[in-house]
Amino acid sequence: MPLTAFTHGIVLAIGLIVALGPQNVFVFQQGAAQPRLTRALPTVLTAGISDTLLILLAVLGVSVVVLQFAWLQTVLFGAGFVFLLYIGWALYSSPALDVDPHTEEFLGTSEQIGFTASVSLLNPHAILDTIGVIGTNALAYPGLNRWIFTAGCLFVSWGWFSGLAVAGWALGESANADRWMRYLNTVSAVVVWLVALYMGWQLIGSLEIV
Repeated sequence: MPLTAFTHGIVLAIGLIVALGPQNVFVFQQGAAQPRLTRALPTVLTAGISDTLLILLAVLGVSVVVLQFAWLQTVLFGAGFVFLLYIGWALYSSPALDVDPHTEEFLGTSEQIGFTASVSLLNPHAILDTIGVIGTNALAYPGLNRWIFTAGCLFVSWGWFSGLAVAGWALGESANADRWMRYLNTVSAVVVWLVALYMGWQLIGSLEIV
């Protein structure tokens, strides 16, 4: 039973996390854009901690109670819309790799933490997916097995974000990295802006409800 719960958590988390979204795009982009892989650690750690928080809240059922308040969903949609627009512009205007690593061209620690937290936590759809999928699946396991299931989900989350940063770094170290980074920055910005537009549409709908 413990092995089944752990495997269930792994498979379920893989299915949820591999989708192309602003969080994955940003982690990959920072792995490629930073002058050293270790400089992308704030992004990886913040993404992992944010996912850990959402998963634990889903398993404990706390987030279900929070999202019962329509006004809170409206606030999340509005904040997420504004932050994603700004992040998209920051990605689009990011320099390629032919810059001096000793300048302030790269996102610093506080900027990485702020951007990563916003794309991770200010996304009602990600929260609802975590509640509806991970939270409900966790109910199938009582006691210790529920936490083993949770551990499987967390294992995938941390491994995935670490792998994304390493993959981005490998791209940054490859031949023609400068050209690829220009493409990546543009694609990343477009993905984030598309999500922002969709979130803006959801914001309008939530205002009608409130």
